[in-house]
Amino acid sequence: MNMESKCASESLIIMTELVLPNDTNLFGNLMGGRLMYWMDIAAALSAGKHCNSLVVTASVDNISFESPIKLGNVVHIEAKVTRAFNTSMEVHINVWGEDHTLQYKYKSNEAYYTFVSLDPNRKPRKVPTIIAETTDEISLFEGALRRRQLRLILGGKMKPDDALELKALFGK
Repeated sequence: MNMESKCASESLIIMTELVLPNDTNLFGNLMGGRLMYWMDIAAALSAGKHCNSLVVTASVDNISFESPIKLGNVVHIEAKVTRAFNTSMEVHINVWGEDHTLQYKYKSNEAYYTFVSLDPNRKPRKVPTIIAETTDEISLFEGALRRRQLRLILGGKMKPDDALELKALFGK
């Protein structure tokens, strides 16, 4: 099968949600679990758009919440594939809250998701490579291999001694 490369920008998904009472905790803030659910959907749409196939979530990196998103605010989730490996893709997510009343937008959090492309028999399928064009895309692309090696080590699928990109980062 001939695999083409695709530009990272082609995988961009921007998902917008309104924070309603059923989405909030007792403090009137968007619940973290609801946000992670929306992030997973946006990331899956981005990965699926890149590889033109069904995808499954393989991992989610650390999600830290910088700013709460309040009831009545708007959530903007930006998802884009940063790098494609053999059958997997790393997707970077940025989340922004927006207060329409006070007219300002603020960063809530970011994360990295990994997805695996599946063929019609639900077996892993090769994915197109990524062409990083902008400065941000190039930076995310270059860091993706280190992040992948760290995920594999933490998941018990790679020995630390085999993580050459990580070793190079620490000068060993």
